[in-house]
Amino acid sequence: MTRLEDWIGKTQSRTEIINHRQAELLAVTLDKPVPENGAPLPACWHWAWFNDALPGSELGRDGHPKRGGFLPPVPLPRRMWAGGEIDFINPLSVGNEIKKVSTIEKVKHRDGQSGKLCIVTIGHQFLDGDHLCIDEKQNLVFRGDPEPDAPAPAPVTPPKGAQIEDELHPDPVMMFRYSALTFNGHRIHYDVDYARDIEGYPDLVFHAPLTATALCDLAAKLMGDKPVRHFEYRATSPLFCNAPVQLKGKEEDNVAVAWAETPAGSQAMIATAKS
Repeated sequence: MTRLEDWIGKTQSRTEIINHRQAELLAVTLDKPVPENGAPLPACWHWAWFNDALPGSELGRDGHPKRGGFLPPVPLPRRMWAGGEIDFINPLSVGNEIKKVSTIEKVKHRDGQSGKLCIVTIGHQFLDGDHLCIDEKQNLVFRGDPEPDAPAPAPVTPPKGAQIEDELHPDPVMMFRYSALTFNGHRIHYDVDYARDIEGYPDLVFHAPLTATALCDLAAKLMGDKPVRHFEYRATSPLFCNAPVQLKGKEEDNVAVAWAETPAGSQAMIATAKS
């Protein structure tokens, strides 16, 4: 029998140029200024590079690569990007060649509200020559298909006392563009029949890393002239296409706390940033 823990320590690496054209396309997707060649890549934009590109025969039912290659062969069918933490050590410069080294660090099993879960933690290091630029940990959660009569998870109450607020509108065009730029084939982001009938969601699911990018940007506004050096985020509830998202934040003890709220006012993601 295959032990999922045998994948701990498995590594893969990829080298890419942070090309200006991709940065331009991401900037217009996010409605942000286009960084020039040689300029620092904004925080969390690195997710638009270094992504797996496999033929359709090597993809699973959800559009992600089949497991058992780099990722362990977790038998639970549904996958979600649940959170992570990032140390921004040196900026990635647009136009530079960067090496990404990924390592399976942890494989944990536990019981959640919706059944059995498997949490896979992946470490990512991004290097410009000999200089470490980004040190990241990414948590993927795998779980079973939804039970027809399973109760809905209890909503999470968000923090209070926001000092800054913004609104995000997850429309189909933004979601399509972001999926394309990150080469993300996960069908929950563009195939509404799959999202509803197979994974049990009411609509297309908004990208967790895109929510995290927006919260990191909001936290940076709270911090003013101080750069974001450490960023942590955790998804607590999905967000959906065409449902406006409230982004809120406040500063507590030199830590920027930012969160995303669903239209019903529950917490969808919580994040913290430090300089």
